Amino acid sequence: MKVVILHGTSGSPEGNWFPWLKRELENLGHEVFVPKFPTPENQSVDNWCKALREQTQFEFDRNTILVGHSCGATYMLSILNQDRAEPLKATIFVSGFLHDLGDEAFDIPNHTFTNQDFDWDLIKKNAGQIFVIAGDNDPYVPKSETEELAKNLSVEPIYIKNGGHLNAEFGYIEFPALLEIVKKIAKE
Repeated sequence: MKVVILHGTSGSPEGNWFPWLKRELENLGHEVFVPKFPTPENQSVDNWCKALREQTQFEFDRNTILVGHSCGATYMLSILNQDRAEPLKATIFVSGFLHDLGDEAFDIPNHTFTNQDFDWDLIKKNAGQIFVIAGDNDPYVPKSETEELAKNLSVEPIYIKNGGHLNAEFGYIEFPALLEIVKKIAKE
């Protein structure tokens, strides 16, 4: 199984729980890719697509699990919003959102990710199994954003009690609950 982990705005492959999850999944025999995206300077869907193509030179298919955090989760919608030969194995949206969040430091670099017309039927067709995960007390992404994302994807959100933004700031340098979800998907 190939697992691709996508960081968010001002993030990096070395941040949050990404290195831990990569190590854990590689120990289980999976190939794991954590591309580095230009952020916040030069951050756009086009530039992230270019970086993704350069760093993951394989076709995303039924043996691919996409995991995105924050704007990385929102970016997954752009990846899925295009015709594909086959659906992915699964997509896991962690702390994702659809709209501006009221903080210019993030809204400006996130603008090309959030201000799109998404074909939700196409996205759902391409996504494989879908999971939407969020902290129940995220100070950056309102619960309404999680609810709308989950509704558009036709799934029930999974809330992590006191998880905040599910990042290092809230103690998430490891994410065992997410690891268990990926392990379960890989076995199916």
